[in-house]
Amino acid sequence: MDPALAAQISEAVAEKLLLYRRDKSGWKICREGNGVSVSWRPSVEFPGNLYQGEGIVCGTPEKVWDCVKPATGGLREKWDENVSSFEVIENITDTLCVSRTSTPSAAMKLISPRDFVDLVLIRKYEDGTISTNATNVEHPLCPPKPGYVRGFNHPCGCFCEPLPGEPNKTHVVTFFHTDLSGYLPQTVVDSFFPRSMAGFYVNLQKAVKKF
Repeated sequence: MDPALAAQISEAVAEKLLLYRRDKSGWKICREGNGVSVSWRPSVEFPGNLYQGEGIVCGTPEKVWDCVKPATGGLREKWDENVSSFEVIENITDTLCVSRTSTPSAAMKLISPRDFVDLVLIRKYEDGTISTNATNVEHPLCPPKPGYVRGFNHPCGCFCEPLPGEPNKTHVVTFFHTDLSGYLPQTVVDSFFPRSMAGFYVNLQKAVKKF
């Protein structure tokens, strides 16, 4: 992928994620419990929703980051029940890559296996926050794969934020912004994301303790 174009796209995505992070208006809570809240608002990118998850994970930002960072053969596919495989297709720079994520069937197999091809930027901030910033792209090494429906992530990502005075805790903010494609009843999609995002935090906490 052209490095200059990739950099331009990814920086624009990172700025959008910062806007999502800072803009408190229009969010409606759809799931709360165990210290995790999930909220949503209509997407301006596609006819679906943008979901935001928030929760405190017991573990340093470095340990939490190790569990969520995009890496071939990384920890994510070991603990995240919604990721069956993750691979880096092309490293553009040390902090920018194209990845392919495969997901298993879900919602009692109403949602068949999906795959997603994304441009992913890692950003580090002065306060110690580390973020992933991703959006869908096409890549010649990732044509549609038999047995998978190609889904599309719109600007999405994860912030691992230090908690002042709490060095062994991390504030994790996630944004899921996914067009699952295919012929899915909207009710299935609307119930899947809040439930799976709540599960993400439970499994992430277990992974931080385990790994």
